[in-house]
Amino acid sequence: MSTADHAATHERLRCVVVTPERTLFDTPVESVTLPLFDGEIGILHGHTPLIGRLGYGELRTKDGNTVHRYFVDGGFAQVRDNVVTVLTNRATPAAAISAEGSARELEAAKARKATNELDQAEKTKAVDRARALVRVASHKS
Repeated sequence: MSTADHAATHERLRCVVVTPERTLFDTPVESVTLPLFDGEIGILHGHTPLIGRLGYGELRTKDGNTVHRYFVDGGFAQVRDNVVTVLTNRATPAAAISAEGSARELEAAKARKATNELDQAEKTKAVDRARALVRVASHKS
């Protein structure tokens, strides 16, 4: 391994996750994977600056062989100067999510009555959120 390759393997970025209540974490990591509104994106050291709208889904941080997983409930992410800042309503560690509870939430969202366009939009949002929660709960390992 060349000196440049060795240095590249140790380049890190900072990941900061903030909810309305508190800063959940602020830590150096090797990579961050985010659920953007229109797909997933991976961020490594040196990534181009961006601002993105988060969808519902799994935020993953990787540091060596350690991967931390969280369910994020929408929000925004900014990448700038090797800092990934995530602003979200909720970030729940995957290990704290009940598979049974998330499945019940999905069933309740599907059973929700929608009598007009606004109700249908809210139902669709609730179903999308619950599906993402189920996916995160099923990939806790």
